[in-house]
Amino acid sequence: MSREDPHDLLAMVFARPREALAAARALLADGRGPYESSIARQALGILHREFGDLEAAIGELRHAVRLARRSGSADRETDVLATLGIALLQSGRTRAGLSALDQAATRADGTTRARVLFRRAGARWILGRHGPALDDLRDAVPALLAARDTVWAARALTLRGHVQLALGAVQAADADFHTAQDMLGPTRQEHDSAVAVQNRGVAAFRTGDLPAALALLDEAERSFHSLGTPMFDLVGDRCAVLLAAGLARDALEHADGGLRLLARLRGQATRRAELLLIAARAALQSGDPATAGERAGEARRLFARQHRAWWSEHARLIVLQAEHATPDVPARRTALGEARRLAARLAGLGSPEVWQAHLVAGRIALALGEPGVAERHLARAADVRHKGPATSRAGGWLAEALRAEAGGEPRRLLHACRAGLALIEEHRLTFGSSELHALATAQGAELVTLAQRHLLREGRPRRLLAWTERWRATSLAVPAVSPPEDGELLARLAALRQAEHLLAQARQDGAASAAALERDRSRLESRVRSATLHAKGRSRGGGERRDRDDDRTGRLLDALGGGRLAELVAVDGTLHVLLCGGGTVRRHTAGPMDRAVAEVEFARSRLRRLAYERDPDQGELHDLGARLERAVLGPVAGLLGEEGPLVVVPPSTLHTTPWGLLPSLRRRPFTVAPSAGAWLRARSAPRPDGGRIVLVRGPGVAHADREVREIAGLYAQADRDVPWDVPWDVSLLEAGRSTAPAVLAAIDGSLLAHLAAHGTFRADSPLFSSLHLDDGPLTGYDLERLRRAPHHLVLSSCDSGQMAAVGADELLGLATALLRLGTAGIVASVVPVNDETAVPVMLGLHDGLRRGLGLAEALCRARGDDVSFIAIGAG
Repeated sequence: MSREDPHDLLAMVFARPREALAAARALLADGRGPYESSIARQALGILHREFGDLEAAIGELRHAVRLARRSGSADRETDVLATLGIALLQSGRTRAGLSALDQAATRADGTTRARVLFRRAGARWILGRHGPALDDLRDAVPALLAARDTVWAARALTLRGHVQLALGAVQAADADFHTAQDMLGPTRQEHDSAVAVQNRGVAAFRTGDLPAALALLDEAERSFHSLGTPMFDLVGDRCAVLLAAGLARDALEHADGGLRLLARLRGQATRRAELLLIAARAALQSGDPATAGERAGEARRLFARQHRAWWSEHARLIVLQAEHATPDVPARRTALGEARRLAARLAGLGSPEVWQAHLVAGRIALALGEPGVAERHLARAADVRHKGPATSRAGGWLAEALRAEAGGEPRRLLHACRAGLALIEEHRLTFGSSELHALATAQGAELVTLAQRHLLREGRPRRLLAWTERWRATSLAVPAVSPPEDGELLARLAALRQAEHLLAQARQDGAASAAALERDRSRLESRVRSATLHAKGRSRGGGERRDRDDDRTGRLLDALGGGRLAELVAVDGTLHVLLCGGGTVRRHTAGPMDRAVAEVEFARSRLRRLAYERDPDQGELHDLGARLERAVLGPVAGLLGEEGPLVVVPPSTLHTTPWGLLPSLRRRPFTVAPSAGAWLRARSAPRPDGGRIVLVRGPGVAHADREVREIAGLYAQADRDVPWDVPWDVSLLEAGRSTAPAVLAAIDGSLLAHLAAHGTFRADSPLFSSLHLDDGPLTGYDLERLRRAPHHLVLSSCDSGQMAAVGADELLGLATALLRLGTAGIVASVVPVNDETAVPVMLGLHDGLRRGLGLAEALCRARGDDVSFIAIGAG
C-alpha cells in the first residue's frame, strides 16, 4: 500500500484480505491522523463484517465514523456511515442500518453519493424491497460509469442483476452479470472476479443449465477458498442449484454446514435467516416436512425481526407447504385462508413463486371439498406452465392436471401429465450425470400417479402399463454420454482407490491414522462426484425414440412370444401386478404396498443369517418364500405359465427382493429388469465380435482362486455341445494383477466378464458402491468410463446386484452403470452370499453358458438350493 494514498487499503480489502488486515494494523500502529485512521478502521470493520465477528465489525465502523467526523471530511464520514449501515442491517438492526444509509445518502454528493446509493440498494435488496433498490441503482450505475469507477460500477451492475433475478427478469440479469465480468477482467480485484464467476453460475442456473451452474460455482468456491473468504451467499446459490438438480439431501447438508460456520464466526443474522430458509426448502424436497416447518418457522421469525417482508412471506410459504405435506394432518379452513392471503401478498411483492402459493391453496381447497375455490387457485398456478424455467412450467402442468382430475376431464388430465413429463424430460437431458438423470425424475412422480390413478379407475391395464413405463427406470433409456478424456478425474479416482486401500490397512492394524484417512477419502469422494455432476447431456435427439403407447406395448407383447412379463405397480399404497403375455395385459391386485416392503425386509434379514449356515433349513426357506410370494405377487404366482421367458419388473423400492426365494420362481428361468423398456433394449444389445472372456479374482475372497481357475478350465475343454462362431479367448487376472485400470481395460467390450471380488453397497451414494480389487475399490464411477460395456457380466460377491431406489422410480448402482452402457445381462446377488457354496453355482452357471444357454436358464440349472443370485436385464 502506498503511504501517500491510504485509499488503496479499501481497494485491497476484497482483493487481498490478508494483506489488507496487516496493512490496516500497520497504519494504526504508525499513529496516523483521524482521516487515515478512519480508513484503517473502516477496512478492519469490512474484514470483520465479511470474514469474522459482526459485533467487532460494528465497533470498528463506529470508531471509524467518529474519526471521519474529527477529520472534517464529510465525504469520508458518509462513506463510512454507509458501510456501518450495511453491518447494522446484517446484524438484524434494520431500522438503525437504514437510518445510517439514509443519512449518508442525504449528505453525500458526486461519486461518493453513487457508492452510497449502491450500498443502500444492496440493503433494500436484502430486505426484499426490489422497486426502491432499482430506483437507487438507476441513479448509481450511470454516475459510477461516468466517473470511470470501474470496480464500483461493476458491483452496482452485479447487484442490479440480482434484483432483476428476484423479479424474474433472467435475461436482463444475465446481461448485467456479463457486463460486470467484462469490466472486472483487467482489474486486480480477485474477490470481485470470483463473485462474477459465481454470478455467471447463478445465471446459468436460472436459464436451466445446471451442469454449467455447478461447474461455475465450484470454480468460484476454489477462488474464495484461496482468498480465505467464507462466502455464505455462495452456499445459498449452490443449495438452490442442488435442489433444482434433485440433490435435496446434499443441499440440506450444505446449508447446515454454512449455518454451523456462521455460528462459529458470529456472523450475519441476515445470512442466518437466508440459510435457514434454504435448509427448509431442502428438507421439504427431501421428504422431511417436520424439519422443513421447523427451519422455515425460525427463518420467518428472524425475517420479521429484520423487517424483511419479502423473505418472511417466502418462509411462510414453506411453512404452509410443510404443513400440507405432513402425513395425518387434516386440512384446516384456517390454512386455506392463510394460503389465499399469502398468494395475494406474494403477488403484491412481485414474487415469481406466487404460483406455488396458489398451488398449495388449491390443494387445501380440494382436501376441504371446495372445488370452486380450488379451481380458481389451481387456474392461477397453472398459468406458469407457459413461462419460466422447465421445472416451474412442469409445476404449472401439475396444477392443470389437478384441475382436470377435480373436474372429471380425463383427456385434459392425461394431456397435462404428458406435457409436464415432457418438460421434465427436456430438463433431464441437459445432464450428463446418470445420478442427476435419475434424481430429476422425482418432480414427475405425482404427474405419473395422477395418470395411473385415472387409468386404474377406468380399468385400462394396457394403458396403465404404458404410463408406468413412461417414468420407470428412464435414466437407463438415455444413452450414456461418452466420458471425456479427463485426466484430472482419472487421477482423483486413482487417489480415491489409494486412500481406500490405505484406510482398510489402517483399520486392520488399528492405526491412529484411520480417522485422517477417512477424512481424505470423503474429500476425494466429494471431488469425484462433483466432477461428474458437471457433465453436459445430449440434445433431445440423442434420447430414446418416443413411440405411441400402443406401439410400445405391442412391441413388448410381440417380444414375449409365449412368455410372461409381470410388471409390479404401486398406486396409492396398493401393489398391482400387470401380467403381460399371450397378446394381452391383465391387472391383478397383490395387496398393500407396505406389507410387501415389510416382507421383503423380513426375508432379507433372515437370509443374512442363513447365508452363514452350511445347510440352511429348506423348510424354513420355503415358508419364508411363500410369505414373500403372497405379498409381492399375490394371485399372479399361479398364472406365470411354464414356458417361454419370464421377466419380473418390480418398482425400484422392491428391487432388493430375493426373487429366487419365491416358490414359483425357484425352479424356472427368470430375469429381473428395471423396466420393460430396459428388458427390450437389453434383449437387442448387439453381441461383440470375438469370444473374449475375462475372469478376475479379487483379494481376500476365500474360494476365489479355485472359482476362477476351474471356470477357466471349463472354457479350455474342447467338447462343447454348442460350438461358437469364434474361439474363446480367456484372460485370467489374479495374483496382484487385478487392479482397476487392468480390469477396466480387459472387460471393455468383452463378451463375458466374471468378477470374483468382495463388494460393498453404498446406499448413501450408490455410484460409490464398489468391488474390491488389488489396488482398491472399482466403483460405479469407474464403470461409467468404459467405452463399451461387457455383453454379459457375472458378479459372484455379496450384494453386488443391489441398487438404490432414487427419484420417482429409478435405480442407481453398479448394475445400472453397466445396463445404461449396453450390457445385455448380469448375474449378481441381492443378498449375502456364502462364498463356499457359491462356487458350485458359478461353475454350473458357466458350464451352461459354454453350452450355449442364456444367463437365466444357465443360472436356473446351476442354482440348486441357492436363492442369492438373480439374472438382471435380458438374461
